[in-house]
Amino acid sequence: MNTAQTLESSLDAPCCLPSEQPAISLEDAQQRAAMFKALADPNRLRLLSIVKAGESGEACVCDLTEPLDLGQPTVSHHLKILVEAGLLHREKRGTWAYYSLVPGALDRVSRLLTSL
Repeated sequence: MNTAQTLESSLDAPCCLPSEQPAISLEDAQQRAAMFKALADPNRLRLLSIVKAGESGEACVCDLTEPLDLGQPTVSHHLKILVEAGLLHREKRGTWAYYSLVPGALDRVSRLLTSL
């Protein structure tokens, strides 16, 4: 076999064997990315810790602006992202919204990190 034939033969051969592990689906990857993106912001991490540390495991939106020294629209934006990521639950009571951790959400994040 000459050099040209060897080169052509090597170009046709796969570079490696495909993984036997299935890749995650696009939908699963998008859900994980949304959760990780939600956690990638320091203010959102602080919001989660404040809500978790609340006396009853919840916090009113009115109590979340001062500790972060952020305006209400900014805090509401961060809370919306945490709710959409499945980390916080929002309950409207009168004119106020109360936030609590979604049961098992932090365990799910931990499992996602160890399963990658």
